[in-house]
Amino acid sequence: MRQPRPSDTAPDGPAASMTDQPVPGSQVRNSQGRMPDRESMRQFIAGATGRVGKREIARAFGLGPEHKAAIRDMLRDLALEGTVVPAGAKRFRVSDRLPESAVVQVTGTDPDGDPIARPVAWAHEGAAPVIFMHAELRGRPALAPGQRVVARLKKIGPGKYEGRTLRRLDDAPAQVVGLYRATPPDDPDTARTPLRYREAGRLIPADRRARAQWSIPAGEAMDTPDNEIVVATPLPQSGPGLHPARIIERIGPADSARTISLMCACAHDIPHIFPATCTHEADAARAVPVMGRTDLRDVPLVTIDGADARDFDDAIYAEPEGTGFRLIVAIADVAWYVRPGSALDQEARRRGNSVYFPDRVIPMLPEALSNGWCSLRPGEDRGCLFVELHVDAGGTTTAQRFGRGLMRSAARLTYEQAQAESEGHGDSMTAALPEGMVGCLFAAWRVLAAARARRGTLDLDLAERRVVLDSLGQVETIGPRLRLDSHRVVEEFMIAANVAAARELENRHYPCLYRIHAPPTPEKLESLRAALATLDIRLPAAGMIGASDLEGVLRAAQGQPYAPLVNELILRAQNQAEYSPDPVGHFGLTLTSYAHFTSPIRRYADLVTHRALIDATGLERGGPDHGRTALGQLEEIGRAVTSTERRAAAAERDAIERYAASWLSGRVGTVMAGRVTGLSRFGVFVTLDSTGTTGLLPHGALPVDQWHHDEITQTLSGRHGGITFRLGQEIALRLDEASPLTGALVFAMPDTVAGQDMASPRTRRRRG
Repeated sequence: MRQPRPSDTAPDGPAASMTDQPVPGSQVRNSQGRMPDRESMRQFIAGATGRVGKREIARAFGLGPEHKAAIRDMLRDLALEGTVVPAGAKRFRVSDRLPESAVVQVTGTDPDGDPIARPVAWAHEGAAPVIFMHAELRGRPALAPGQRVVARLKKIGPGKYEGRTLRRLDDAPAQVVGLYRATPPDDPDTARTPLRYREAGRLIPADRRARAQWSIPAGEAMDTPDNEIVVATPLPQSGPGLHPARIIERIGPADSARTISLMCACAHDIPHIFPATCTHEADAARAVPVMGRTDLRDVPLVTIDGADARDFDDAIYAEPEGTGFRLIVAIADVAWYVRPGSALDQEARRRGNSVYFPDRVIPMLPEALSNGWCSLRPGEDRGCLFVELHVDAGGTTTAQRFGRGLMRSAARLTYEQAQAESEGHGDSMTAALPEGMVGCLFAAWRVLAAARARRGTLDLDLAERRVVLDSLGQVETIGPRLRLDSHRVVEEFMIAANVAAARELENRHYPCLYRIHAPPTPEKLESLRAALATLDIRLPAAGMIGASDLEGVLRAAQGQPYAPLVNELILRAQNQAEYSPDPVGHFGLTLTSYAHFTSPIRRYADLVTHRALIDATGLERGGPDHGRTALGQLEEIGRAVTSTERRAAAAERDAIERYAASWLSGRVGTVMAGRVTGLSRFGVFVTLDSTGTTGLLPHGALPVDQWHHDEITQTLSGRHGGITFRLGQEIALRLDEASPLTGALVFAMPDTVAGQDMASPRTRRRRG
């Protein structure tokens, strides 16, 4: 299984960055040949008959080429504050605000598992706004993808709204995933119930927010045994009582850890079976032709991946060149095999990306391609799309060239092997490589990393957890995934290649599907500022914050016991990265243009970039035409792959929570160490040190007292008992419940607690 790289994680690992710089000339009074102010710009865009871009603005205000950058920056700032919104082809229009209530349709879930929706009636150009729905009232089933509701809406940022359900238009979700509990055959109530009203069993939803159970009528259970995870579809309800449902798929025994991944995939509607037409196309694939390709087989390119990886889609090489380096990043030529409109293409677009679970991968492409012809196996000829970069001593790319090649990987290295070789402890595999080659990769990385540091990017240190299963599929260990310098080497090479791809398409005036990451909204920054203040950490005033400021906070917290919490708080403040044909920029990486190019085996967005580069650079003359992707289609693809990416992330996160709960279920009653990561009037959220997963100490489990939640100081205090919970404090609690079905953890106070301040001695010393 491929280990996800740090740069793959939301928001793009060491997140992305576009600093808030003042717009040149933005305060100059409007006149011919001078930059207009923001209000003049907004009025002009509002009064235009169509979409407006830099050309129309320059013509209207008599601006010359020297104003191009200032116009671009002002449009970007107006877009980020929500005054205008992108309208395709680098055009803009004045923002449209949704009404106070509207019909919306649920499209998926956010990282916290809460529903995301979009307005059903959206007649404007550009992407529809995203609506973050509040959790349903107690006793109501959670909203499922596809459901439509009338929602009360509140604008919270550019293109973003909060929604609260006013009325459901379709109460029944498309399917329900959960635990089937068969009714015992000797149940006396069953014997007294008329045959047509008898139930075979009950279905307990796997969604922890769904409170209601479902009834499985007799004859609708597919002969499912007791205690099995199933997928069911709702049936029409003929009277009061439980919702009836029919079992349509059996996933596996609830007591098998291997069932967890499939349960999470089904719960998030992730396709896991390829259509026959798709597998037939993949099975028919053959080696790429040599003609028309650059022969790179003598270049000792190497892949560096996790020890359990099976799909190798990128290979790297570096050699000294003057005071700098010549780099080559070669990526599997997926576009050769997956043609637009083919069955493979349609299924890849539907899946959007591969999904990685502890025990399996649900790939975007069939195994014949993902682990076969598109995998850069050592010693085997493979087609590739490559970029050659010339980098100076300061880490700046001075020249670049894209090509279509034929390569032969010199070695398949693990991160640990590459790291050991760089430290002088290589093995027989690294010894077979040209002398100093791995060292040159690390030297080039240091140059690129220094350039990134000068740029002022955001590098979050988030403890990623790794679940290891034994031969029986049961959880063996859960621990942090090591992050080595070898991970950073690959990451910097991939970032450099991604930047080059976006730059190449821009220079050729070719449409590009950008990877964008907008700066945090003022509301999120204010919440972050308040939370950090409880730790005596200060942020600059609103409107002055860039990625470098947040990175400074991370450096200040480094080595402190609250450092993991600070990283988590800054992550929560970030907007999620997404895909769009509009070059909004990447906040965390401090880049104005960025695209995904390096992982076409597992991300459809990268395949779109490959096709664009092949067309723009003429790398397949006389071959099947990939066709220039229309901007309208790019917008649609961007929305689709953003949605599938978030769907995959939610499923992967849910799986980790359920595997952790499965492992912890044998430790119920144990007192465990953790840290307070959230406070509310209904309880305390605690993240365990051992698993990195979060559970709830509910209000009802607290000692009898008058409890007060102070949002400003981020505390939950008992008026009489002297117990105070604070954000970030170290704490030990007794594990009371652990549900592998829902992933929920519930804590209780240890028996030894008797009315003391729950802050640790270290926390109390810091408070003075």
